[in-house]
Amino acid sequence: MCGIFGHTKPGGTIERSRAALNTLKHRGPDQWGEWYDEKVYLGHRRLSILDLSVRGKQPMVGGHVVISANGEIYNFLDIKEELAKKYKFKSGSDSEVLIYGYMEWGIDGLLERIEGMYAFSLYDQKLKKLYLVRDRVGIKPLYYSMLGKQVAWASELKALEVFHSDELSVDYTAVYDYLTYLYIPAPKSLYKNVQKLEPAHYLEIDLTTDQSRLKRYWQLRVSAIDTSVEEAAKTVKQLVAESVEEQLISDVPVGFFLSGGMDSSVVVAAAAQKHNKLNTYSIGFDVKEHSETHFAELVAKALKTNHMTRDLSVKEVKNSFNNLKKWYDEPFADTSAFPVYLISTLARPSSTVVLTGDGGDEVFGGYNWYGKFRDQAADYVRQNSSRLSGIRSRLLGGKKGRANLELEFYSQLMGGLTSQQKQTYRSKFNIPADYDDYWYFRNYYWQELPLMTRLQYMDFHTYLPDDILTKVDRASMAVALECRVPLLSTRLIEYLFSLPEDIKYYGGQLKGLMKYAYRSDLPIEVIERDKKGFSIPTGRWQPELMGGKVSTQEFILKSLYPELVDPNGQVD
Repeated sequence: MCGIFGHTKPGGTIERSRAALNTLKHRGPDQWGEWYDEKVYLGHRRLSILDLSVRGKQPMVGGHVVISANGEIYNFLDIKEELAKKYKFKSGSDSEVLIYGYMEWGIDGLLERIEGMYAFSLYDQKLKKLYLVRDRVGIKPLYYSMLGKQVAWASELKALEVFHSDELSVDYTAVYDYLTYLYIPAPKSLYKNVQKLEPAHYLEIDLTTDQSRLKRYWQLRVSAIDTSVEEAAKTVKQLVAESVEEQLISDVPVGFFLSGGMDSSVVVAAAAQKHNKLNTYSIGFDVKEHSETHFAELVAKALKTNHMTRDLSVKEVKNSFNNLKKWYDEPFADTSAFPVYLISTLARPSSTVVLTGDGGDEVFGGYNWYGKFRDQAADYVRQNSSRLSGIRSRLLGGKKGRANLELEFYSQLMGGLTSQQKQTYRSKFNIPADYDDYWYFRNYYWQELPLMTRLQYMDFHTYLPDDILTKVDRASMAVALECRVPLLSTRLIEYLFSLPEDIKYYGGQLKGLMKYAYRSDLPIEVIERDKKGFSIPTGRWQPELMGGKVSTQEFILKSLYPELVDPNGQVD
């Protein structure tokens, strides 16, 4: 795992470039490097995982290609074996396959073949073309700006803030969206001039003409196959085992986050089939009824792992609350960032890499709000349909109006504020009257899909990359810990989204297939327990943390970003 920064037209800006790059030192404390010519600057902060020698240092040059990469290519050995018949490799780094893979197959051919979590910049000196690429799911982040004819990019927003100084202007529609989603949805960022590169996309920039092209290179397809639960369980276990084994490749110590839930327990169980004395880590809370450490300890004992546990207190969260701004650079209201940070600090002394269970809820179908939506959405629509009047009725009439109310209800289930609750902000931020509050959800709310699969599909493209994966990336990289997510391998994702709902939700249960597949591998208490999640006990801690009953996103906005909310004292 690393931090990357770069930009076009580097003339006279090298010191500023280095200052921006060094804001990412926490992502890559082991080495740093840079490469530039008259067209482009590429900078890299390295966390050494594979080939710890100077041969793995980046930016890396091969022939006429230069790369600066963040992440891991898990199938690099297979690709390297094929390419080594024609190209001479100089390192044991997985990133080097990007150079020769691009030279052999071009950008599209390369992206068809690689499997992993990655965000990288690749510069073709011969064609004078630059490519910015993000992995299929959005595990690794990449921001980019276009000011004038200059393009800049970085793993985190803070690097672009330093590079552009006072040239950036706030996008208040993004701040308004944050109140709806609890994060700023891609491709937006806090600034009008900066975008997040969306998952499964690349940006091609022709440095001769200054023209750019954004392309999606992978699309998740959903088409149900005919199978049995026994066959599906067998296939799932095989795919999980292959993914876990692939992601255990490392030249540094590897451990596992073990929450006590199904997802992380399945990952550890798969690893324990072939490996002994795994290091596992879990976090509890000083509110005992909220802790899952009992279940984590049951799994650790059954799988004979070296298990470490710590408890998080409300005092620790209160003392580190301001870190949310330092970690995320823009409003972000998932407070489970605090236990992720604490478990990362627990793991880091003995592991440089950890495998987690993140993504399991989206691909296996595990969120409690799916059932609530299924059971209550129709009543919500019926009770609130009279509100679709005037301009909103013309915009959102009929089927689209019903979908809008369904998305409004879904947003509330996830903690979002309603249009009425945001009215003061709408006025203050000059949000147009016809602004679509649920545009992001709507992009992926495919009504032709079965209901539960539809919600999974929407979460996979929205909540997963912009909340879950963002949360884990920043909180873990704050201590230079690499988190890998084996439940998000492409083969596993595509297989699970091809299954009928009666297989995925076998027995009418959330994660029914996962529970069936691993019923003999994990303690029955873990299989049968209800999902709790990795959240802090907000209900108990809220008076001390926030001083009363207020939405988390409003409290964070007002306490950490007062200049956004109340520059003239006009927003309550």
